[in-house]
Amino acid sequence: MLKNMFKKTYTRIDSKYRPSKSEEEPNIPEGLWRKCNKCSQPIYVEDVKNNYYVCPKCGGYFRVHARRRIEMIADEGTFEEWNRDMEFSNPLDFPGYEKKVLAAREKTGLNEAVITGKASIDGHPAVIGVCDSRFLMSSMGYIVGEKITGAVERATKEKLPVIFFVCSGGARMQEGMISLMQMAKTSAALKRHQEAGQLYITVLTDPTTGGVTASFAMLGDIILAEPKALIGFAGPRVIEQTIGQKLPEGFQRSEFLLEHGFVDKIVERHELKDTLVRILRIHENTGNKVTFRMSEVFSNLTSIFSKKDYTDKTPWETVILSRKSDRPTALDYIEKIFDDFMEFHGDRYFKDDGAIAGGIAMFHGIPVTVIGQQKGRNTKDNIKRNFGMPSPEGYRKALRLMKQAEQFHRPVVCFVDTPGAFCGLEAEERGQGEAIARNLFEMSSIKTPILSIVIGEGGSGGALAMAVANQVWMMENSVYSVLSPEGFASILWKDSKKAPEAARVMKMTARDLKELNLIEHVVPEKVPASMENLSEIAAEIDTAMRVFFNEYQGISGDEAAVLRYERFRRM
Repeated sequence: MLKNMFKKTYTRIDSKYRPSKSEEEPNIPEGLWRKCNKCSQPIYVEDVKNNYYVCPKCGGYFRVHARRRIEMIADEGTFEEWNRDMEFSNPLDFPGYEKKVLAAREKTGLNEAVITGKASIDGHPAVIGVCDSRFLMSSMGYIVGEKITGAVERATKEKLPVIFFVCSGGARMQEGMISLMQMAKTSAALKRHQEAGQLYITVLTDPTTGGVTASFAMLGDIILAEPKALIGFAGPRVIEQTIGQKLPEGFQRSEFLLEHGFVDKIVERHELKDTLVRILRIHENTGNKVTFRMSEVFSNLTSIFSKKDYTDKTPWETVILSRKSDRPTALDYIEKIFDDFMEFHGDRYFKDDGAIAGGIAMFHGIPVTVIGQQKGRNTKDNIKRNFGMPSPEGYRKALRLMKQAEQFHRPVVCFVDTPGAFCGLEAEERGQGEAIARNLFEMSSIKTPILSIVIGEGGSGGALAMAVANQVWMMENSVYSVLSPEGFASILWKDSKKAPEAARVMKMTARDLKELNLIEHVVPEKVPASMENLSEIAAEIDTAMRVFFNEYQGISGDEAAVLRYERFRRM
């Protein structure tokens, strides 16, 4: 069939078939085949549609028309369009502008560059806005700004989440300062939506630039992006002309923004609806009150953690155990204890720090935010994770996730495991001390319960920055200290070889800190924690967490913050 369609002819050379010129430049029938504008290969239109408008040969993403995007995301027949027809506006009486808009309307069948309305996504109601690049490159003028603002205001009133699929060339030049004011107007509406405790998700597609990037596109509580989408304030051509330099490969693409902390997650188009459904489901359950049925023996945390016969070992032996490479990491506990964990990335300022992993998950029907200081399992992974030593952006990411948890009334669970905050040159340049101090400052008053569990090393302020909690638990073979024993011995005794003695006098083991009333509970380890007994330990933590959540579900956010303050005030 393909031979007939392309009318291929072959020339026999050295017993091999090589395509002739007619094959290299096939005559493709209109409507059936297209040429991919990325790999230049002929592709069957039906295959592209079935592949979510992604080239089946090179994986390149085609831009999706607004109504097709809605068909791909919304449940069939549920989309109700809002403000479909709005009267044309030419505030500057710009010559030829009306003619351009009329031509765009004729070409696209749209009234303007964005469609807004309400729909269900796998049964979850949401307000949807979709930009269409065919309409004057989806630039934002008065009508676009008004449709977006109106949709957000109605969503706030009806207590609905908002999802915007964004693409744009930026501000609409023909409307001058009127266009610029839409940046402020849409942002102000989203601020009210956030203050009302409602969810806002943005999906950044190719391209997202200019004033749209500097307003509603980058204000999502959760920011998703399609692969390799161009995302930036100034376009690459403008930057190159301004600085007189060639930009590096991949600059301003989704992957670049993920690495630099501005995007939570890159999502393949075929996974996008499922990802949105998971996010909506967790946020619909926010505020759920779940009373766990506990047996009388587990009526409180003291009865769970009543073990007194700790394994007899020296403090230094405990230090060695806390650092063992086969101890379960934060992500190991998260994956074992919680359901439907979705990791989010970035501090929204500079970078995504691999030493901090965090996101949202479910715990027996309760939405939670979980954050962990993450060590690597091998040399390559440890380099990626910086050996579990967070940089300023890691602490800022953790705080961003905690503030998001506060907004949606989710409890926070932190897993602490770090030798200490990273003390490199670049960490000081970016404000390591300020980042840790800010966490202590903000965590003290966050209006949602916080539980922190030291699972390995709890090194100095780098650990405390994730342990300003209502309760702090420690694994039996974990440590928590003002400094490493080696550092302590070097400072006080000028001899790091005295680290074992330092570990003894520092009172850094779980048993020591429980006796000093600096932590609430010790999680027993019948044998030192490892991947082999992870399930058993995770089950015990799971049981204890259910009691913790039972105790804290009955109090308000304000009360949780007061109790946390009083906990540290007693120390």
